[in-house]
Amino acid sequence: MSTKQEPGAEPDRELAQDLTQSEALIQRLPQARALGLRITALGEGRAEIHMPFHAQLVGDPETGVIHGGAVSTLMDTCGGAAVMAHPLVAGATATISLRIDYLRAATPGQGITARAECHHVTRSVAFVRALALDEDEENPVAMATGTFTVPQLREARS
Repeated sequence: MSTKQEPGAEPDRELAQDLTQSEALIQRLPQARALGLRITALGEGRAEIHMPFHAQLVGDPETGVIHGGAVSTLMDTCGGAAVMAHPLVAGATATISLRIDYLRAATPGQGITARAECHHVTRSVAFVRALALDEDEENPVAMATGTFTVPQLREARS
């Protein structure tokens, strides 16, 4: 997965455009800004977004676990970024459907990272798989599958 370009490196124009569009997506979404979402990797139909731990995200004060709604927003946003980073997709996207299976409570006090992959694209729909992970990357917090709109296909690369 490509990450943000190192200073002095030759930028990949399409990656730079995808990264710019994805960062703009986060800035346009008030909930993404409120959660402090940050793109940590992006490229070739894959995205990784981190949500740092904040006390105001806790759903149950007795346990200190981040609320499932925050995890849902993180996974949805990451899925959309993965679609926007797919080599065949041009433009922004919108969620059609998102199914999330919560596997366990996140570890209190830890941020959560979502990793999403856009694994199939048709003329109008992109299909995504995603995981939400805390520091215990061997045991996901949640997994998701989703469909997203494809606004326009890019011309095939030669």
